Amino acid sequence: MSLPEKMPPSSSSSASQNNCSIKISVSILFAILLILCAGAGYGEAQLTTTFYDEVCPCAITTVRGVILDALQTDPRIAASLTRLHFHDCFVNGCDGSILLDNSSSTSSTIDSEKAAFANNNSARGFDVVDNIKTALETACPGVVSCADILAIAAEESVSLSGGPSWTVLLGRRDSTTANRTAANEALPAPSFTLDELKASFAAVGLDTTDLVALSGAHTFGRAKCQSFSNRLYDFNSTGLPDPTLNSTYLETLRELCPQNGNASVLANFDPSTPNTFDGKYFSNLQVRKGLLQSDQELFSTSGADTINIVNNFSVNQSAFFESFVKSMIKMGNISPLTGTDGEIRLNCRRVNGDSYGSSATLIAEY
Repeated sequence: MSLPEKMPPSSSSSASQNNCSIKISVSILFAILLILCAGAGYGEAQLTTTFYDEVCPCAITTVRGVILDALQTDPRIAASLTRLHFHDCFVNGCDGSILLDNSSSTSSTIDSEKAAFANNNSARGFDVVDNIKTALETACPGVVSCADILAIAAEESVSLSGGPSWTVLLGRRDSTTANRTAANEALPAPSFTLDELKASFAAVGLDTTDLVALSGAHTFGRAKCQSFSNRLYDFNSTGLPDPTLNSTYLETLRELCPQNGNASVLANFDPSTPNTFDGKYFSNLQVRKGLLQSDQELFSTSGADTINIVNNFSVNQSAFFESFVKSMIKMGNISPLTGTDGEIRLNCRRVNGDSYGSSATLIAEY
């Protein structure tokens, strides 16, 4: 598979913004033409790297600028935004459904995926997505979808954190519904065994190499004690810690997450370079310092075909980066809405025409 080469960023985001402003009228005209073409038989449109070149040439630099601003005060945000794209794509495809708030109105009823087990009190970065959307609506009204914002934000977050860069395939449209039930069923849990992880990934068309490569995104970011405390004291109801957990690392984690302590305390996925996207995640697995059970399963499951992949990525960061890019592109192609399907939301938190969306009962922004 040949990967599209990413064009170098422009020297000035303000210049890009001006370029966008000049082309707003062209953007609107081109958007209308796209709709007309879709109605004339192009409903099966494919994603493309050039989708916004004419209609919103500053889309990517705008996303990058907002993320750069957010990183000044929140070093976790890059990992959080990458995770949002993952959690979006695994539930009915990459359609921006994870961004929808609870809503009950005459036009729609949304049971938000933010309240799903894997997202509630865990998924975060929605405020940054809102800021990105606001900036894009100012530059290119009604053009860039929320689903595409998540795809671009994931790439920019990885790249800005020292990881690989790639040209994102674009042209997704936004769903008009969410599916909390599907989110509860489809999103991998931190306590999953290797077989459960493989089944979860296979259900969306991803293979074992994709599983290991995409798990490598845990090379940056944090997890709460509640995600792994079961490994520290009473693993699988044995009354003992997880035997695959490094004993020194175990004591470190127990100090951070004492029994019956604050379950919301954060631990770094990678103790050495927590905010850098690199290959150290795999080296950690080799010395039994995977934070989540689902991480360590990749290396400590006896006879697993994932072990050789972990070993290769540990000594060859370039191989990891190349595989990660391929898997991210593959994941980003899971059942996108294109053509006239879905819509381009004006507010990522609610479907168009719904002014009653509410996040009052959600606990997701942590």
